[in-house]
Amino acid sequence: MTTMTWPKLLSAERLGNNKPTGQDAARSDFHKDHDRIVFSSAFRRLGRKTQVHPMSENDHVHTRLTHSIEVAAVGRSLGVMAGHHLAKKMPAGIAPTDIGAIVQAACLAHDIGNPPFGHAGEYAIRDWFCQEQNRALLAPLSELERKDLQTFEGNAHGFRVVTQLENHRFAGGLRLTYATLGALLKYPWTVEHAGDREKFSCYQAELPLLSCIAEQLGLIEIGHQRWARHPLSYLMEAADDICYAILDLEDGIEIGVLGYEQVEPILVQMIGDSTELHEELAEAPTTRRKISLLRGQAIQRLVNAAALSFARHHDSLMAGEIEHDLLATCPAHVIDSLNEAKHLARTKIFNTRQKVEIEVGAYTTLDVLLETFLTAVYQQKTSGTLSFRAKRTLDLMEHNVPERDWPLYLAYMRVLDFIGGMTDNYAGYLARQVGGLTQ
Repeated sequence: MTTMTWPKLLSAERLGNNKPTGQDAARSDFHKDHDRIVFSSAFRRLGRKTQVHPMSENDHVHTRLTHSIEVAAVGRSLGVMAGHHLAKKMPAGIAPTDIGAIVQAACLAHDIGNPPFGHAGEYAIRDWFCQEQNRALLAPLSELERKDLQTFEGNAHGFRVVTQLENHRFAGGLRLTYATLGALLKYPWTVEHAGDREKFSCYQAELPLLSCIAEQLGLIEIGHQRWARHPLSYLMEAADDICYAILDLEDGIEIGVLGYEQVEPILVQMIGDSTELHEELAEAPTTRRKISLLRGQAIQRLVNAAALSFARHHDSLMAGEIEHDLLATCPAHVIDSLNEAKHLARTKIFNTRQKVEIEVGAYTTLDVLLETFLTAVYQQKTSGTLSFRAKRTLDLMEHNVPERDWPLYLAYMRVLDFIGGMTDNYAGYLARQVGGLTQ
């Protein structure tokens, strides 16, 4: 049976450099990955990107930045616990804290490629490229290049951000370790294998990098341009699932679309009902404190369950045989409570009127931006001369302006780099400016 091995999966060599930077008194190579992500511009911009509630005026509601930090904290705990469970299987010199650092770094970067307006932004970009009136711009592209654009994916764009766009531009990006990059790859394949869920982690532009990373880590190739997931990516995914299942409900209470009495039974079920828990809740002076207490204990219970499940399914994970998420392998009461939390969020939170209004508006904003900048790039590529408007439009792109002799696909990708990197606020501002809607 083909299986992956931990010495290769935990490689500290770096993309674009191929040498570990070396452990010092303060930081291992994997801790340095964490710091490179935290200090990147793309990570900082997550502070003004939508998590669930676009442009919320409530400062307690999550942004992509606070969500990513919290997911990273949970991921670190998951990694350390899993590392303790598997201590005898780890290579010499690898401690549980190293596993925690790898998962933590991957969690920090898991949403770094999300466009403005969150998932609504993803759908808006996909929709623009699928509209009949815009198909002429895609005619010169290959089928898979067209699919990349018509299936714009935050995971794939995040992989592009950390491997291409930040720091060492198109020379390794952040130059993260192969171990962290492997843990980040939730869907280590191209759009060719996206399936009905339309999920993939690599554009055609980054395929050579994905192939290199897979070879360095010893990921099992399970199809053409498709690899088995790095086992630690399941911990990254579990940390994300745990956080949004619980914290979406907390945000729902903050914005007034859920009552505490709707949320408490779900979290109590996750934790396990007890007299001691109810006594602690009775002593809590405010709703916010009650939720904080329940949140902490629920996360801990889910982390314990996920880490234990990771250890139990170790051999299947190493053989690339697990096709579902890690939490789906947990005990029934864990799965049931998570499903109940997600159902409540879908029915009561995701369809609030203000959220829907802003998401519909996101389509208009992104339509204006895509039309403006892609038309200018297309004209640059296909016309002998540029109109004044096209020249000034390209000036706005600054270092993202493609060269005239580049393939059209790569030129379009630079437009998506520019627009996808915008915050909600800046996307709205620039759309008003270039759309002639300023007062």
